[in-house]
Formats: sequence, structure tokens, C-alpha cells
Amino acid sequence: MITLKETIRSVLYERLKDIYPIVPEDIDFLYPPQAKFGDLALSLPMSLAKKLGDNPRRIAQKMTAEIGALPGILRMEIAGAGFINLFLDPAPFFRGRLASSAAKKGALRPDERKIIVEHTNINPNKAAHIGHLRNACLGDTLVRCLRFKGETVEVQNYLDDTGVQVVDVVYGLMELERKTVADLEKIDRFDYYCWDLYARTAAYLEEHPESYGRKAEILKGIEHGREPESEMAFAVSRRIARAHLRTMKRIDASYDVLPCESSILGLKFWERAFALLKERRAIYFQNEGPNAGCWVMKVEDEDDREKIIVRGDGTVTYVGKDIAYQMWKFGLLGRDFYYEPFAEEDGRTLWISTARPNDRNIGFGRASRVYNVIDGRQSYLQKVVVQGLRALRFEAQAEKSVHFSYEMVALSLRSLKYLGIEATAEEREKGFVEVSGRKGLGIKADDLLDLLEQKALAEVDRRNPELPDESKRRTAAQIARGALRYFMLKFARNSMIVFDVDDALSFEGETGPYLMYTVVRLNSIFRKLEERGGTTRADLEKRAAESRVSFDILNPAERDELWNLIVTAAKFEEEILHSVASLEFSHLAKFAFLLSQKVNAYYHRSPVLAEEKADVKNIRILGLYFVRGALEKALDLMGLSVPERM
Repeated sequence: MITLKETIRSVLYERLKDIYPIVPEDIDFLYPPQAKFGDLALSLPMSLAKKLGDNPRRIAQKMTAEIGALPGILRMEIAGAGFINLFLDPAPFFRGRLASSAAKKGALRPDERKIIVEHTNINPNKAAHIGHLRNACLGDTLVRCLRFKGETVEVQNYLDDTGVQVVDVVYGLMELERKTVADLEKIDRFDYYCWDLYARTAAYLEEHPESYGRKAEILKGIEHGREPESEMAFAVSRRIARAHLRTMKRIDASYDVLPCESSILGLKFWERAFALLKERRAIYFQNEGPNAGCWVMKVEDEDDREKIIVRGDGTVTYVGKDIAYQMWKFGLLGRDFYYEPFAEEDGRTLWISTARPNDRNIGFGRASRVYNVIDGRQSYLQKVVVQGLRALRFEAQAEKSVHFSYEMVALSLRSLKYLGIEATAEEREKGFVEVSGRKGLGIKADDLLDLLEQKALAEVDRRNPELPDESKRRTAAQIARGALRYFMLKFARNSMIVFDVDDALSFEGETGPYLMYTVVRLNSIFRKLEERGGTTRADLEKRAAESRVSFDILNPAERDELWNLIVTAAKFEEEILHSVASLEFSHLAKFAFLLSQKVNAYYHRSPVLAEEKADVKNIRILGLYFVRGALEKALDLMGLSVPERM
């Protein structure tokens, strides 16, 4: 649809530019509210009415005569106050879309030199929780869509390995548990162990305020690389990071590099950024008031408040380190990290930053656009980071620093019960449970995924008892992943969601399993076609590329239904661009659901395998083939993999 619109826009501009005061961008297309009003609508007469001082309907009547025949358009009709409705010529449009699908075309034009997407970013001090899953689902879907669009994308998962959360766990291990680094290897499920320890340490520190002096010493020791504090922080953060990677692998999220806060400090990135901030008077030293002794930045908001960048004891707040990190992402520091291999993922090396020099010839960063996927509670700090770039006169980079914010995730009481957790009176009144890692409240991501897989396995076993156990487990894992990812995507990102296991896993309604099951059923049709007549996927692609289909062989009702289905599927690439531009992947999710509903309704009314007329059977096959291709792409971009059977 994008290509056709561009072609029509170009022709319209050439024919109208000498008659009307327009530029190409003035020629926009709408989708009529009902199919009977056409496939596209041109609103140009409406926008020209004021300029020309004329009635828009009269302009539309005159304009249609001036336009003449348009490529791919069967006819034009004037509607309403002055819209020009366009009716596509079905057969050539479908042939063109089939040929594009068979040629595996899909990538759109890139807009950037390189894009960095930073997502997941869990503090490496405890197990991942349900809220982190929404971050990873949103971030990974953004990455997939940008790459489909043709962009070069680098995926970063930042490790705040010197932050106060890691400090709390190190404090707990060293001061409360009296453990050494060697003792850590003896602890099973270390991320779960640290989950409990973190909450216990937070409670202890609140009860013993005199302990904050020792905590400050540990923080300073970690930031300055002193033993034994830095060794313990390194061991904790690396082991927790590996646990996080295993968790995120379960939802098929992957990364290119793990930049570490310790590397920012060790390689003096912060000192370079600090010098620039002082030189350009973006920050200043406060001599009086509550922030006396600190370096602060004046934040431009209604309160004109100060944000501490460097504390009075010389330690850097993490917003200060974030400014340095953001500068590095854009290549503004004039230096890079060193890198070491951290893990192998599907034959690719996942790199981690280090301050230790080596001769590996590899580099990251230097993006032209950066997306930071961070929850909405961090909006203020993200604003400070962008203001820091502006204060340093990096206006272009500030404009292309995008905070991809989202709201938090809670768990329904029904799901909580499945996990064997008793809700408090307050939670029962609210109807859900929220996450608070510092208090040890919330649901661990792996526990939720285990529950989803367990319930999916029971359903797979009920439906397909003859499947081998390994196939059942693999299918259950795919269903669980699809259920979770679709649930996380189908709501507007700035709305809080209450995750419910039963709702997410349902095979009916707006769910991941429903979409997956739709493709499974379509695949079943094509599998039976191959079994009965040897029609392989390669044969279908060849038939699609060469087809000379005609919609006239169908009865009017089926012709209209199939045409509507094809036009809907042809909007797929537009939905990708719309989702990326708005950062609302609920659009893509709802598109896939709508398309699934339409195709299910169509093939129930117009069966393929039982059809005896060869030409009717052929156009139905090609229609379902085209729609299946759009659905498969949509599901893949959302991270839903389709099993062979469900």
C-alpha cells in the first residue's frame, strides 16, 4: 500500500502542481470508514478550500476532471463535503502485492545512520520481575520493527554495576552474611537469593541508620575500584547479569553489548563529561542551602529546581553517569570502551564493556538516534539527561534522544493464587499486586514464565496427547512466550496493566495464542494441500509471482469479503511505520488481531480444500497465502513464534 500511495501521490502532484498551490506533502490519503466508500480517500480539496476561497466539493468536482485516470485506480467518486474516494483496481493490486510477497520484499527505507536501542537494564542485584518483562517486550519489538524497516540497530542492555542497589546487596553479603566472593559459588539460584537479601538489607538499614556510614564506604570503594568491595560487586553483578540473560532468552529477547557503569568510571568517561559540563557552565558548585557542597544542574521546569550531579562526598549520582553514557552513545566523548566476550547467543557474541585495555578491534556507539526504554517513573531523570546534552550545545543529539516510557505491570489476584501467594487485605481491595523490589514484593519473571508454561503444557497435552513429550514442552514454551509478549504489547504503553494468566493464555479473543492458532490453522490448510497435490511453499511463491487472478469469478459477497481481507493485509507495512513513529505497538497488536478475525471468518465461509472449481480454489489459496505472509511477519515482529501444532 505504501508503494501505491507514493506512486499516486507523484502522479497527482505532477498533474496538479501548476493548477493548485500545493507541495507533495499536501497530498494525503485517508481510509474511508466503510469499504463501500472506496479503498482510499483524498482530502486535498478540503485543505485547499480556505486558500482558494471556494467550496471544497466544487474543487473536488473540478479536480477529478483534471486528474484523469490514475495508475491502479478503477474509479473515483466525490463524497461528503469534498472528499475524493478512490477505488482500487483489485486484480492488478493483488497481483502486485503477491509478486512483492513472493519476492520476499519487505524492508522499508531507513532514516538513520545507526540507531541504538537500550532496553531491559535491570539492576544486577536480584532476579528480574514481571515489570522487567514489559520493558524487554517493548524494547525487543521496537528493535525488530526498526530492523524490518531497514535500519541498522545496536541493542544495548546497560548494567548499573556500581549503583546503590548493588551496594545494598554487597553490604548484605559482607556485613550481614559475612560472606566472601568464594562463598558465592556455593549459593544456588543466586538471583533469587539476592532478591530476598536485598529486601532484608533495605529493612536492616532503615532500622539501623548508623549503618549508612559503612554503606557509603562500600559505595566509594566500588566506584574507585578498591578491594574487597569492588571484587564483590563485580562477582555479584556478573552472576546476576547471566541470570537475567537466561530469563530474557525465554522470551526471545537478545542484545549486542552490555555497557557497564564501572567501565564509564574506570575509563574516566565521567571525568570527560564533568569537565565539559563545568566548562560550558551546564552545572555549578552550590555553596549554600540543602545542596551545599554538591555540583548541581538547574532543571528547567515549573519549580526551577536543582538536580545533584555530584554529591558532597565526591560520588557521582547515576543521572551524572547517564549523561556521560548518553554522550558516548552519540560518539560525543571521543573515546570508546574496551570489550570482552560475555556470552554466545545463537552463534553471535554478546560483548561486555571493560576498562581493561585489550587489542580487540571492535567498537559500539556512535548512533544518530537513541531510544532509551525506561519506565515512566524515570521521566524526570531522562529529562535531565536531555537537558545536559542541550546545555553542552549538542542540540541535534538532544532532539534524537527518545525516552520510550511505559507504565508498570501488576498481577491479578487470580494469578497470584496460582503462584501460591496470599494477597494482603490492601491488595485484595485493589484487585492486584504491585511490584516493589526494595520491599521484596512482586512476582519474579521466571516464576511467572514457569506458571505460563505449566498451564500451556496442560492444554497442549489435552489437545494433542499423542505428541512426544519434548514437542509438548517446546510447544508449551512457545505458547507461554507468545501469550506473555502479546499481553504486554496489546495495551497502550502509558497505561498500567494487570497481567492475568488465564486471560493471556486463552485461545479465544485478543490473545497471543489466538493469533498463533490462526496461523497454525492456515499452515494446516497448506500442509494438506501439499499432501494431496504436492503444492509446496515454493510452488505457492511461484504461483503468486506469476498469477493472473480475477475477482470476477467469485460471487459478489465473497468478492467483497476477500477484497477487504487483502486490503487489510496490505496495510501491514504502514502499521509498522505507524507503530514505530508513535512507539505504540498496541497498533501492531490490534492490526494482527483484526486480520486474524477477518481471515478466520473468511475461510469458514469459503473453504479451500473442499472447493471443486479450480479457478475459485486458486484465488482462495492465493488470498490465504498472502494473508498468512502478513500475519507471520506481524507475529514475528512481536516475538511470537508459531508451533507446528497447538
